[in-house]
Amino acid sequence: MSTQLDSLTGIQDSLGYLAIIIAVVSGYWYINGQSAAQEKANADAVQAVTEAEVREEEEAEPLRNFTVAQLAKFNGQPDAVNNRANIEETPVYVSLNGIVFDVTKGSNFYGPGGPYELFAGRECGVALAKMSFDTTYLDDLAGCNNLNFGEKTELEGWIEKFQYYRGYPCLGRLVPASLIPSADRVVSKEELQKNDGNGEAPEGYGTPPIYLGAKGKVYDVSFGGTSFYGKDCPYNCFAGKDASRALAKMSFDVKNTENTSISDLDEKEMKILDDWVKTFESRKNYPCVGRLE
Repeated sequence: MSTQLDSLTGIQDSLGYLAIIIAVVSGYWYINGQSAAQEKANADAVQAVTEAEVREEEEAEPLRNFTVAQLAKFNGQPDAVNNRANIEETPVYVSLNGIVFDVTKGSNFYGPGGPYELFAGRECGVALAKMSFDTTYLDDLAGCNNLNFGEKTELEGWIEKFQYYRGYPCLGRLVPASLIPSADRVVSKEELQKNDGNGEAPEGYGTPPIYLGAKGKVYDVSFGGTSFYGKDCPYNCFAGKDASRALAKMSFDVKNTENTSISDLDEKEMKILDDWVKTFESRKNYPCVGRLE
């Protein structure tokens, strides 16, 4: 066969050359086929990561408001009230000039035993701006307005670092007590309805107030309850309403959400309503912002 091929091509040992050509062509197609497969695999991987990031953004908790007392619970320490029995289960939040960040993934710095554990669950804008561990600078939100130019620049640098370099999630804002309405004032039905979470966020708030009436009191559940009472959330039908009767009856029926009377509730239903109020005040620490008219 080799001799016949040589006579046809006029080339000595043409069979060997043919074998080399076949090997080269096969190798070319194999390598290019592998490259195409690798490119497709890389593209699929990038798409998967992108889709995961989009899902994470879609599933992110809505912004909320914090009181000083609420923020203090997120210090990385075990919390029996909220059923967090060990340090690993307890998030670590810090506030910088009122912006609350979840720094749990940096708990080796801000959690128990870390060099910055003093800042866990606290407003620490002034302390970081001054690069100080002096406790008198903690929870001094108003002091952020009194910093000198260099200190303000330092604080802005920390906020930028948290947002863009560390990628700590922003959870909402720390609202000073001076901006939270008094529990002794009277709230009209019109004001109650107006504060259903769909308005504009007041100055210093991270999200609009969501008022909910229960047993004569009005609570602002935007302080930790936006994922329950906010738009399209499971308990949104109670937002901006006196929900006493509906809560007592564990009902979403309009005849109960629109009816504010609790005079005909039985002992069991009153106990359920009392438990809701206890949860609002003791476990959730929703601020009471007035009394029902």
